[in-house]
Amino acid sequence: MRSAHPVPEVRRAEQALMATLPEGTLMQRAAAGLAARCADLLDGVYGRRVALLVGAGDNGGDTLYAGARLARRGAHVDAVLLAADKAHPGGLSALRRAGGRVADVIPPGADLVLDGIVGIGGKPGLRSAALPHMDAVDRLGVPMVAVDVPSGIDVDTGETPERHVIADVTVTFGTHKVGLLAPPAAAAAGVVDLVDIGLSPCLGEPALTALQADDIAALLPAPVRADHKYTRGVVGVAAGSADYTGAGLLAVAGAACGLAGMVRYVGPDAVAGLVRHRTPEAVVGRGRVQAWVIGSGGGESASDALRQALADDVPVVVDADGLAALPDRFEVPAVLTPHAGELATMLGVSRSDVESRPLHHVRAAADRWQATVLLKGWRTLVATPGRPVAANPTGVPWLATAGAGDVLAGLIGALAASGLAAHDAATAGAWLHGAAATAGSDRGPVVASDVADALPGVVRQLTTARP
Repeated sequence: MRSAHPVPEVRRAEQALMATLPEGTLMQRAAAGLAARCADLLDGVYGRRVALLVGAGDNGGDTLYAGARLARRGAHVDAVLLAADKAHPGGLSALRRAGGRVADVIPPGADLVLDGIVGIGGKPGLRSAALPHMDAVDRLGVPMVAVDVPSGIDVDTGETPERHVIADVTVTFGTHKVGLLAPPAAAAAGVVDLVDIGLSPCLGEPALTALQADDIAALLPAPVRADHKYTRGVVGVAAGSADYTGAGLLAVAGAACGLAGMVRYVGPDAVAGLVRHRTPEAVVGRGRVQAWVIGSGGGESASDALRQALADDVPVVVDADGLAALPDRFEVPAVLTPHAGELATMLGVSRSDVESRPLHHVRAAADRWQATVLLKGWRTLVATPGRPVAANPTGVPWLATAGAGDVLAGLIGALAASGLAAHDAATAGAWLHGAAATAGSDRGPVVASDVADALPGVVRQLTTARP
């Protein structure tokens, strides 16, 4: 699991660790890791040209010491000091001793640029002194490595209200930072590479997590010999309408991934007949269920379907049209699955505000409805009161396709019916959904039914790999 911690927590951990180590140890650990990652990117250091954009403070120090290490290995290193009177003195001295130089501009032949402008203590946006150099990087097309975080992002919220660095790689130290995992800033981080500098024992509860394959495998239900279809969980799907038959079919397809023992469909005859044909293992008609999936393509009937589902006193997954009929708060475990436009309507804000501050709004919605809220997007977020927000790392851009959300709702319902808590069902569902899209696309276009078809294979791969 990748864990991201807020800046005050990182600072406290650094201070606690530094009290037990010789002065400068953490900076040298960070610089060594940064230099090693840069050497890997360069595929050899000798004769390469590396430019450093260096701000004030420790972030600039990390950058200068890493530059010194690269210079000692034969790289030509030029440091552009954006605050010459505040440059880290030890780092600058080490760079000069190693043969590095101070320059006014990024040399045109640079093979790599390090963004050491500002670290985790910086405010959003780049100062005016940095802007000409950002323009130069853009013109030259030089790869950029951000040191700890891309300069100019809001580290603790993931917001990007002003101009910021867009890195190809971010080498971060000790722990992930929230803005490296949360959108929209996560898009500016590129590939994130964590350097362990020993902070883990000093860190507390993360603010945000990103589960990995092993974490998901541990969450998935594993039937035992004594199980039967009812003990494994029955998921009810009340979705689709005469106008949107496909939504019902896709929600059933997501639910019929094999993680629950049975799928029960309740809905209009126009959809029920297609369900019998496309998914013969699904049962059509009312009966006892362990979780409900409500709203996908349900139209005006979604309100009644949600009311009836809540009366069953079982977990509910509410998607699409069901989101327009929410109670004031939920008394049963609930997963709400809006996209940005739907969440904006739910909260009475603009879509652009949700897209620029998704972490803020998904948390607000979870608190408002006392439910798990899964905000769909290129980096899906899952928020539950009292739990760290989860950022989903899987998926491909092709997943932005009609009906994919219906598959996701059915999948989460199956996980909830199998016994997973709402937060775990939503987090695991998002991960599996993204992984299935990757598998189904094979680096090309994918449609929602491809995602549903790929789900059993992804689940099989995870469950056979676990101990």
